[in-house]
Amino acid sequence: MKRVSYLATALMTAWMLQSCGSNTNTAKHEDAVDSAKAVNKETAPVDKESSDFAVKAADGGMMEVRLGKLAQDKAVNPRVKEFGAMMVRDHSKADDELKAIAANKNITLPDSVGNDFQEHIRDMEKLSGKDFDKHYMDMMVSDHKDDIKMFDKAASDLTDPELKTFASNTLPTLRAHQDSAKAIYEVVKKK
Repeated sequence: MKRVSYLATALMTAWMLQSCGSNTNTAKHEDAVDSAKAVNKETAPVDKESSDFAVKAADGGMMEVRLGKLAQDKAVNPRVKEFGAMMVRDHSKADDELKAIAANKNITLPDSVGNDFQEHIRDMEKLSGKDFDKHYMDMMVSDHKDDIKMFDKAASDLTDPELKTFASNTLPTLRAHQDSAKAIYEVVKKK
């Protein structure tokens, strides 16, 4: 009888440790961005700066699309909804161009939005109405400022000619987005 108890205890302990281990893995869900960077580091398809730019641009583009769809659903101001639609359209197009370049160069891109942006998306999903409009447009102004800085640096500093051209060709669209975001934010922050 003692053997059965020991065996049952051992099995229960092993099961509990297994369960705890899988919960730990879930809690530390591997970040898609970090995973893509790690693959690119191992395979070295292009220089690190170029592949890191592609990964960051893909991550940001996916976030813009996700938040744009959210804006189309949750925004109350028609201009915010239209801006969201523009984000979905323009960033989907840019994401497709980037995916084609990455595929030709064997650069691994993230398959989902990175953990940092996932948290922000979850926070935005909790907002509604005018609070959503204000937060979204404020975030779009800030995000496009950062995007322009990153793409401007890539357009001048990258060694990979296709990614450098992609960055350069995308900049006018990002600047137009920022101008629109600023104008819309000025309207929604007053209400």
